[in-house]
Amino acid sequence: MEFRNFEPYKPKRGEEYMNEPQREHFKLILKRWKAELMEEVDRTVTHMKDEAANFPDPADRATQEEEFSLELRTRDRERKLIKKIDSTIERIEQDDYGFCDACGVDIGIKRLEARPTASLCIDCKTLDEIKERQELG
Repeated sequence: MEFRNFEPYKPKRGEEYMNEPQREHFKLILKRWKAELMEEVDRTVTHMKDEAANFPDPADRATQEEEFSLELRTRDRERKLIKKIDSTIERIEQDDYGFCDACGVDIGIKRLEARPTASLCIDCKTLDEIKERQELG
């Protein structure tokens, strides 16, 4: 699931990177994204309660169990993403957001708008992915 409906940040000439308006911009994006994910969790719970049935036909029961299993796996990934969003919001509040964890350079507003939870600049992320591919073969 991707976050939607945000106005891209337009930096002003000579503006300092990761100033208060920029941090607020990203905090708002992250909070909206988290709210969307939480709504999905609520919808899943409601759906599973409403749709839960004890089908006499084993094939129907298996189909329903598989559907629920897929939904739960998706929600588990989203739960992990919510944790990552929370830790990213914490980084914003500690003025530690927007800088690469590996090399310390600015990650960049456009990259952060594309992936607000990014903690690596594009160069370090690319190197990270190359190393991962080499290790996995």
